[in-house]
Amino acid sequence: MTSEQSASLLARTRIVMVETSLAANIGAAARAMKTMGLTQLVVVRPGQPLTDEAAAARASGAENLLARARVVDTLDAALADCDLVVGTSARSRSLPWPMLTPREVPAAVRRAEGTGPVALLFGRERSGLTNEELARCHYHVHIPANPDYSSLNIAAAVQILCYELRLASLAPAPEAYDEVRPLAGAEALEGYFEHLQRVLVDIEFADPNNLRQLMLKLRRFYMRAQPEPVELNLLRGIVSQTEKSLARARSANAGPADREQDTD
Repeated sequence: MTSEQSASLLARTRIVMVETSLAANIGAAARAMKTMGLTQLVVVRPGQPLTDEAAAARASGAENLLARARVVDTLDAALADCDLVVGTSARSRSLPWPMLTPREVPAAVRRAEGTGPVALLFGRERSGLTNEELARCHYHVHIPANPDYSSLNIAAAVQILCYELRLASLAPAPEAYDEVRPLAGAEALEGYFEHLQRVLVDIEFADPNNLRQLMLKLRRFYMRAQPEPVELNLLRGIVSQTEKSLARARSANAGPADREQDTD
């Protein structure tokens, strides 16, 4: 890893906080970020405005990060330009997902070569991230806290992951490091999943009233594969051609009455 790649590790990492209830926790997270050299903060639908006095008090010198923080209404807006998404999860899920420890996060960031940010996603203080939000992630990361008392403040969780990134950025450059490659971005992946779901229903492979588990399993498969942009374009092309072939077959099989109705 070169010095440029070390700096990139911090510069490319975006902290995304989803529906954080207390502005004070966002301020404390900003402080945790600044002490480790991270600068990108995006907040999705915060419970209190970032201008709240408690946020500035807990930021304690990191008010400039709060002032620059981007507040958005949707997770789509927070992740649209991201190459890789890692979601924090405090509990095991019914459907296993690729997991990282905090110490493994920097290597995953390095492997995701690209021009867009890498998002570290943090959920609500009480309930964390929803299953649907976690399904947007390439990896889940679990902080192995004391099982007898695993209640970790959100700003403390931000501090732990930022620390691991800082530590990796300061490490001596290894003689060799894991293969890096460009990944399809979050926005492109979401477009593909929406298109795939529509076509699976259209070809009657999927029940429109019972899609959740199927799409969750498909998401896990594609997120684990981490397709490159050219590979995702190929997959999108297959789905588009399936859609066109189905339309042609339906047109060819339509009866005279159907064709006459179509020309009205």
